[in-house]
Amino acid sequence: MKWGVALCAVLCVGSLAFAEDRDFLTPNEVDQVREAQDPNERLELYVHFAKQRMDLLQQYLSKDKPGRSIFIHNALEDYGKIIEAIDSVSDDALLRKHALDKGLVAVLNAEKEFLDELNKIQNSNPKDIDRYQFVLQQAIDTTSDSRELSMEDSGKRASELTAEDAKETKEREAMMSAKEVDSRKKAAATQEEKKKKIPTLYRPGEKPQQPQN
Repeated sequence: MKWGVALCAVLCVGSLAFAEDRDFLTPNEVDQVREAQDPNERLELYVHFAKQRMDLLQQYLSKDKPGRSIFIHNALEDYGKIIEAIDSVSDDALLRKHALDKGLVAVLNAEKEFLDELNKIQNSNPKDIDRYQFVLQQAIDTTSDSRELSMEDSGKRASELTAEDAKETKEREAMMSAKEVDSRKKAAATQEEKKKKIPTLYRPGEKPQQPQN
């Protein structure tokens, strides 16, 4: 009997370890994200992935089968991480002053539907909800917070992110030695100088010809 309990404990620990190592995107989805360099396209892609996880969730909930709770749990967990990825892409794009009109519209429309579906699941109180209640509530909170961020004025949000980034930079510099700070500033200045230099095909002293009237 004790051996059976021990085996069960080992299997549970193994399942938890596997869940922790599990990626929230498939290899194919990762490749798609890498190819989508434009932030708007990347946001639309993440919205598509989140919709797929919500569809999976509904499929699992519609079938009253033993062991379904682990699949529901994983779908909710993956969904929540995708929403967090959406926020990261938005923040990064706004810091770089990249327009996100198209991408944010897609996010806002989708997250409203996602939030409605998640709340319906919670209100329906499935019999095995205690096994995934925590990740369900996390998914609701994450979606709600993300939607609020997406509804904020882009200019205001960008300013807040810039100020927060500057504060974090200053805090990091405060923990570094004067030599390290000086070295970083010089490297940043050199990089900025390289950006300003535009390559030319003209020889030294040669000037571009003026257009004739």
